Parts: sequence; C-alpha cells; structure tokens
Amino acid sequence: MPTIREKRVYTDQSETVDAYVAADLGVAVARVSQDKIGEFSLAERCTARDVAATARGVAAATDEDVLLGDDDGFAETGFGPAVAVTGYDGDVLAAGEDGRLARYDGSWESVGTVADVRALDADLVAAADGVHRLTDDGLSAVGLDDAKDVAAAGVPLAATPDGLYRLGAGWMEAIEGAFEVATSDPVTADAGELGRAHAATADSLYEHAPGDDADAWRARELPVEDAVVDVAYATDAVVVLTADGALAADAGDGFRHRSLGLRAASALAVVAEGNA
Repeated sequence: MPTIREKRVYTDQSETVDAYVAADLGVAVARVSQDKIGEFSLAERCTARDVAATARGVAAATDEDVLLGDDDGFAETGFGPAVAVTGYDGDVLAAGEDGRLARYDGSWESVGTVADVRALDADLVAAADGVHRLTDDGLSAVGLDDAKDVAAAGVPLAATPDGLYRLGAGWMEAIEGAFEVATSDPVTADAGELGRAHAATADSLYEHAPGDDADAWRARELPVEDAVVDVAYATDAVVVLTADGALAADAGDGFRHRSLGLRAASALAVVAEGNA
C-alpha cells in the first residue's frame, strides 16, 4: 500500500526543480533552485483546483477534468470535474465534485464515494465528515470531523478547525488551532516516525524537524503575510505557496520569496527528473 506523499519527485541537490501551482488562471510552473525562485510561465490555462506530481506525470484537478502532463502541455483524461488529485501506488487518485473517487492507470476505475472531499494524499482522504483511508477492501472512515487536509508520510496528519491531529493509538492533538494545511515529507519519514512536516492556520506556519518528537512543532516566520495554502519538498529546500500566488523557499538560511501574481492559488507540486 502507498505510504508516501507524491507531491514532489526528488533529484540531485545541484539540479533546479519545477514547482507547479494550481490557481484560477490555470497551472503555472516556476523554476526553483534551493531558495532561489526563477522564471515562471503558464503551462495550462484552466481553472485549476489541485495539482500533484505522480508516476504518470503532473496531475491537475480542474473544473472540467483531470489533466495529465508537464510544462510541454496537458491532456484530458475523461474523469470530469475534479476537486483533488494525488499520486497513489504508481497511479493517479482523483475526487470529483460529486464525491466519486477513482483511480487512473490509463483508464479510470471507481473506488468509492465520499461526500465533500477537501484533499487527498496517497491513501488518505480529507472530507467534511472526517478522514477516510483507501485500502484493498475499499474506503473506510478513520475518524475526526471536518478534515481540511491530510498528510500520509510516516505519521498521518490531519488539519481540522479544532487542531492539527496525528494518528497513533487513535487521533491525538499535536497543536491547538484552526488548521487548514497539513503536509509531510516521505523521504525524511519512516513508518511510525514523522520527518519534515508543516502545518498552517490562516495566519501561522508550523514546522516539524526530522528526529524530533511527534508533537515538537515550532512556528516559522514568512516574508509574506498572506495565508499559506500548501507546502512541498525538494531535496535541499522547503517550498511554500500562499493564497495570493507567492512562492517562498527555504534551503536552510531562511525564506526568500517571489510573487507569481496568480489569483486564488490553491495547491503546489514540486517536480524533478528522477523517480516518482
């Protein structure tokens, strides 16, 4: 079963990576080298709601379809209007406006239904009625209410209006607050151990460092004031996306940022040559 967040693919530290952003204007791509954010362009004009790096390419959930491609272009897959996408066990998992969840391996196969999906990460689903998990036997509810986001690597995380929760012997509160974002890095995580991870409320960003206790989180200062909507990971940097389309990258010496000028940015995927 998948245990990793496929929101990025790793490459050598010396290489520049592509950061894909989902926004109302479409899917944009920016070049990022450590904490330097370089040129950017619009890769696909659409209304994009989510984006993920998968073994089958960059997947974008849009108001018309799930698209697959890269900065050379995207193609329709025939899914229909989608609200979320993720990489799942070498394939693509998508959630539709109607609650349909389906897996793509060249064609779509329905795997279940969950109403009001907010986010997907590997085998986890964040929805209005809590967190669900996709298994070989189908979808199962695993607790909580009003989940806004989930992260699967190492120790599952869930962002809710009541706090950030981690899954151990049941869901346990890690940080109090109204959380909207939860992300984790699979490369620095092990089964049952959280590695690099981030979580955000409307006005604060929190960070977990590899090797720290699961409840050891610290606040991070950003050079921008807008709300964080997503975080992704490269080998040597953390990349943060804000709602007004700014990217901020930290390679160990603090965040540097650049505005992409994208309205209603909602999701980030960092991609590089290598493995998925």
